[in-house]
Amino acid sequence: MKAQELETKSAGYYAYAAARDASMRAVAMWSHYTDQERVRAERMKLGLEMVYHAKAIHINPRDKFIAIKVDQPQVRDRKNLALLEKDYELLNITKVLTAQGITYRIPKI
Repeated sequence: MKAQELETKSAGYYAYAAARDASMRAVAMWSHYTDQERVRAERMKLGLEMVYHAKAIHINPRDKFIAIKVDQPQVRDRKNLALLEKDYELLNITKVLTAQGITYRIPKI
């Protein structure tokens, strides 16, 4: 799976406000997605929890895609990760690398 790299910066001093704003925006954005898309994101999160050891894994709905962020990831199971990413590539799910972690983007149907 090809990975795109982004140079994003940490919110730093305003991290609490940024996290609160992101959670409020997520509540509003879930209304734009079907139950099927929500379940798909939850299942993907469960799969990522099996192959990564991470500080946290967050699901974040956005305008054009659902982002699943793996915060401070460490690969636990490389073999199954490769199989998962091969399946994700067939479903047009992209992988983005940032300083904060890895984000998988599920395109909106």
